[in-house]
Amino acid sequence: MGIVGAGAVGQTLAASLVATALPSRLLIVSRQPDQVRGLTADLQDLGLAARSRTTVEAGEIPDLHGCDAVVTALRSAFTNTATRDIRRAGAAANAPALGALAHELRGYRGTVLVVTNPVDLMARLVGEVSGCRRVFGIGSNLDSARYRLLLARYAQVPPELVSGHVIGEHGDRAVVCVSTTTVDSRPVDVPVHTVVADLQRRLALIRGGIGRTRYGPAGAVLSTLRKALGLVDGVEELSVPYGDVCLGIPLRFTGGQPVPCLPPLTRTERLRLDSAASSLRDAYAQLPTLPERIGA
Repeated sequence: MGIVGAGAVGQTLAASLVATALPSRLLIVSRQPDQVRGLTADLQDLGLAARSRTTVEAGEIPDLHGCDAVVTALRSAFTNTATRDIRRAGAAANAPALGALAHELRGYRGTVLVVTNPVDLMARLVGEVSGCRRVFGIGSNLDSARYRLLLARYAQVPPELVSGHVIGEHGDRAVVCVSTTTVDSRPVDVPVHTVVADLQRRLALIRGGIGRTRYGPAGAVLSTLRKALGLVDGVEELSVPYGDVCLGIPLRFTGGQPVPCLPPLTRTERLRLDSAASSLRDAYAQLPTLPERIGA
C-alpha cells in the first residue's frame, strides 16, 4: 500500500495503518525527501514498539504501481482564507500536483483513494488523467459519519442505531438524505437545519482547535480500504462518477466490488443533488490543469 503526502493527514493515516497492521508493506512518497525519511523512521519505531507486522519504506512514485492501493493525501502550500466553500479553496493549488501524480499513475490497476480537497474535483481529475478504473474520493463518508453521530446525540441513542446518508459534494452543497434516515429502523423527524449547521460548525471547531482535520479523514480511509480490498463488506459514501461529474453517493462493497446504492430521494433532495453536480461541473472547468493539458 502507498501513501502520497506526508502532511497532517498522511502522517495520521500512516500511523493508523502501521498500528492496525492493515498492510504488510507501506510505502511513503513525498516531494520533501527529509520529511519522508523522518516519517519513515518514526513509523518504523512505532511498528517495532506496537509489534506490528507492517514494514515501512520510503518510496518513489513509480514504486506505487506495485501497490494494491494508493492514497493521495498530498497538499500544496497555500493559505486558506475562504469563509465559504472552504474545501474548494485549494483547487488552484492542488490541481497541478494531483494532475501530475495522476499522469504518472497511468496504467495502474489497483485502487486509488483521493483525500486531497476539493475531493470531488480532485477525484474526477485523478480518474480522468490516470485512466484508473477504481478511483474513490473520501469525503461524503466522513460527512455521513458525522451526521449519524450528531443525530444519535439528538436522539440519545448509540450511533450504530442511526442509518442515514450525506451525499453530493463534500462541502457547502452536501445533501442530507433526510427522507430515508432512520433511528433504530424507524423514521425520525430530523432537525435538518440544526444538523446541517452543526455539521458546518464541526469543521470550524476542528480547524480552530488543531488547525486541520486529520483523524476523521484517516478513519474514513481505513474504513474504505477494508471494503475496497475485500476484507469486509459494507456501504461507504464515496465520490465516484455521477453523469459527467464526481460526487458522493453510497456504494455497497461485496468482496471488494462496489455497486451504487443511492437511496430513494425526494424531489427536493434530487434538486439539491443536481445543483451540487452543476456547481462541480462549473468548478471543474475552471481548474488550472485540465486532463487534456497534462503531458502536453
